[in-house]
Amino acid sequence: MDLRYVAVFVEAAHAGSLAAAARRLGIPPMVASRRLASLETDVGARLMHRTTVASALTPEGEEFLPFAQAMLENEGDARRALAPSSANITGLLRVTASAAFSRKMIVPALPQMMQRNPALRIELTISDTLLDIVGLGIDLAIRIAPLRDSNLIARKLADNPRALYATPAYLAHHGTPVSMADLQEHQCLTFPQITHWTFAGRDKPMRARVSGAFTASSMEGLHAACLADLGIALLSPWDVREELAAGRLKRIELNDGKPEPLAIWAVYPTTRLIPPKVRMFLTELQKVL
Repeated sequence: MDLRYVAVFVEAAHAGSLAAAARRLGIPPMVASRRLASLETDVGARLMHRTTVASALTPEGEEFLPFAQAMLENEGDARRALAPSSANITGLLRVTASAAFSRKMIVPALPQMMQRNPALRIELTISDTLLDIVGLGIDLAIRIAPLRDSNLIARKLADNPRALYATPAYLAHHGTPVSMADLQEHQCLTFPQITHWTFAGRDKPMRARVSGAFTASSMEGLHAACLADLGIALLSPWDVREELAAGRLKRIELNDGKPEPLAIWAVYPTTRLIPPKVRMFLTELQKVL
């Protein structure tokens, strides 16, 4: 498949007309029209409805567009991989991560990253659910959770220990638990449907039953509820640094177990060569982990 033809299709889809695509690519409109026609012959489907002033994607064109964009981006990544190491990273990088990790760790690292690579664009999809990164065309997912079996490729970036935290006001009113059994007498802030927290015991993992009057579907919600004196939350150290330093939260140590640690993972869609933009992003992110 000729990528020159693919480029015409992608530019016409973004610009809304073949004439505008031709101007962007610096080719005559007739050449652009012939290239699009050749691409449609190659794929065996009509990709765009054309008029004298505008173009619109057909259903087949809408389905083909993400793949066409990926082809052009992959070509650019291949060229940049062979370019001098000092060359700037360019193109669109699509990343997804949880709300808390995005706000606390990713976004603060972006200004310097993007200043050094002014031609780089980043699209951050913030979600506390596991998205279909292949179907959505996402280059990279940052996940802090036990990984499920899948065809995705995962690379461990850092350990992610966790601990129990509560406000001084909550602890003054309810007391401080000293064992896993004590947690049953406390308001524990959990995700919906969660009934146990797992701890690393002396010999094997142990589970403690937990419950509370408040649950939330995101870590941000649990963090906010903890700060509002609603109970004890299981949080990551990177998420509570400011609150600990200011004395707004206190860490709770139990005498018979520590919360089970997780890890921070980078998850890729395929086993193909990792694009330079992804490698650069992960290198910069690991500096702050």
